[in-house]
Amino acid sequence: MVGVLFTEVVETSAAVAATRSRLAKVAALAELVRRMSTPAVVSFLVGVPSQGRIGAGWRTVFDLAVPPAAVPSLTVSDVDEALGRFASISGKGSAARRVEALTSLFGRATAAEQDFLRRLLTGELRQGALEGVMLDAIARAADVPGEVVRRAFMLSGSLPGTAVAAMSGEEALSAFRLEVGRPVRPMLASPAESLGAALAELGSCVVEHKLDGARIQVHRSGEEVRIFTRTLREITGTVPELVELVRALPCTSVVLDGETLALNDDGKPRPFQETMSRFGARDERELLLSPFFFDCLHLDGVDLLDEPLRARLEALRRVAGPHVIPGVVAASEEQAARVLDESLGAGHEGVMVKSLESVYAAGRRGRAWQKVKPVHTLDLVVLGVEWGSGRRKGLLSNLHLGARDPDGGPPIMVGKTFKGLTDELLAWQTRELMAIATEKTDWVVMVRPELVIEIELDGVQVSPRYPGGVALRFARVLRYRPDKDPSEADTITAVRALLPPREPSPPNTIG
Repeated sequence: MVGVLFTEVVETSAAVAATRSRLAKVAALAELVRRMSTPAVVSFLVGVPSQGRIGAGWRTVFDLAVPPAAVPSLTVSDVDEALGRFASISGKGSAARRVEALTSLFGRATAAEQDFLRRLLTGELRQGALEGVMLDAIARAADVPGEVVRRAFMLSGSLPGTAVAAMSGEEALSAFRLEVGRPVRPMLASPAESLGAALAELGSCVVEHKLDGARIQVHRSGEEVRIFTRTLREITGTVPELVELVRALPCTSVVLDGETLALNDDGKPRPFQETMSRFGARDERELLLSPFFFDCLHLDGVDLLDEPLRARLEALRRVAGPHVIPGVVAASEEQAARVLDESLGAGHEGVMVKSLESVYAAGRRGRAWQKVKPVHTLDLVVLGVEWGSGRRKGLLSNLHLGARDPDGGPPIMVGKTFKGLTDELLAWQTRELMAIATEKTDWVVMVRPELVIEIELDGVQVSPRYPGGVALRFARVLRYRPDKDPSEADTITAVRALLPPREPSPPNTIG
């Protein structure tokens, strides 16, 4: 069996990028998934090598000058195996051997395949926003319920693995379970119109401080502890103080969801960037992190994902009482308002309002959890940036901002801003954005859409200037969010939801 040709992946990817129709995207992807002989088909279609980041630098890839093949002959398996061999090359002389390996692969690829490979290896094809569309395509290809596919993915964390299981049938998908030591996609919250609106919608709920920290997921089995970020990256080795604390909890196995942050001596949060810096540091004495847990997904052999939040909170208090995030269960309106005031007074962002009857919907952003902040904020993707002038001459300043396309297309531009940038942040973003540049002119630098930035704004307005039909009003930078993937950015739908309601038309009095 020859298997799927690599050119078919290239052609399908182009067809998906060329249409705005979600149904058309799903149909094109499903047709190829149905015939796949290797899960690498799924990896390549969402723009990620099956080996993950394989260490192919931008210059190495784009400096290759290899005559393309005249006709396509590579299979997906050929490419996947070649990339696997490339990733395994190390030691003395590895740089030259890596170039040789890539040259061999590119020499067997057509011009279109070479272009796809370059973008695949440098991250330009990475399309986290396409995950939802791919899950629908997997369900369609395997003729199984979409909800079963999504749950399997959230528990496994692997799109290719989910696709393989789906093609074996619904029973194989249902076999995925929470596994201590393997992270699950975190449950996400939606913005609330107001505290009162959230309380009215959710009924019996818990109201908690919304901390200005970094999301963590903690797994413990016996003495073994593993800690992951919201993007499922393991950081166990960089946070020994958290490992020690979790190892001392009164249990034998546990999975906890929470936040961690660095605090000042007065108990108020230090800048978010300082907390994030610990995820790459090795000396824990530089800046200690404090954990605050708000959910318990497993305790001593019992999985709690499908239990209501009320039961999960009881388990949380039993195992991590001193480290539970501040809040009030079954809060009244008066108590909820007090919790919000206390949170803001402590230097935090606002509150979370969560239905006590909600199950843990891993990886989903639903209405069961809602966040209440005193100001509008959006997580957007940086698409490009303009060179500054005056005192900002020589620095990248005015950011082009995009919202996520919920149908898996590229981010949709919704505005620009240069406000809120400190001198330190200007220097940092100039360095970081130049490293992911795809196009440079004397005026603007376009970049790979992989950096998420949190923007504060006064609202949005209808505007024909940008493709999404809306524009940000008085947008200013709060911070970059290296803990978030572009697939977690706010959608164009969420941006449009901030539009003020239209005034009713006056009655026609001409008679």
